[in-house]
Amino acid sequence: MRFSQYCQRSANVIEAEIMSSYLCSSFMRTLKSQTLSNHGLTYNIQRQFSKSSVLTKNVRAGQPKISLRQDKPLTYEQSQPPYLIGVTKSWNSWNTTTLHEEGRRASEVTVDDVFIRRFMHGTWPQLLMSEVIIKRRHNLIVIAALISQNLLPQKIYFLQGYTEEMLSYILKCPIKLEIQTVKDKKDIIFKYI
Repeated sequence: MRFSQYCQRSANVIEAEIMSSYLCSSFMRTLKSQTLSNHGLTYNIQRQFSKSSVLTKNVRAGQPKISLRQDKPLTYEQSQPPYLIGVTKSWNSWNTTTLHEEGRRASEVTVDDVFIRRFMHGTWPQLLMSEVIIKRRHNLIVIAALISQNLLPQKIYFLQGYTEEMLSYILKCPIKLEIQTVKDKKDIIFKYI
């Protein structure tokens, strides 16, 4: 590489750095047509929108790591990558608070969902085999989960009624619990990684 090419490349890199720092610092305010000159070059700057390339997205976020012995069990839901939500994997919370002009209670619904999940894990200790799915239909909240068959049916019915009554009293809306029992943890394993 010749010295003149090196100097030209260095000047281009410096120009790009100055341009990016200038655009980043002034991105939040409205820019009128301005000129920025550096190294004898003049640019016409208007309001810019910064975006990243699709190639730079993190495809490993939300995916479990592969174990050395490949003995880590995953359910079907856990084995799906996050970008397939809505395609082969569904949401864990179904509500309409994220729709346009429907989000008056978005924060309360999120807090209620966290409370319901914690209540379920506390009421059904060591029994929940899957994620707790929460569906809201009008005023009714439907909670679905898989549990193990380690308890007697009478105790399962008691815990189901207790959960429905307590959550109905606390959240002030009807609650319906949809529970399916699984004989063994191995029955819900989809694959090992």
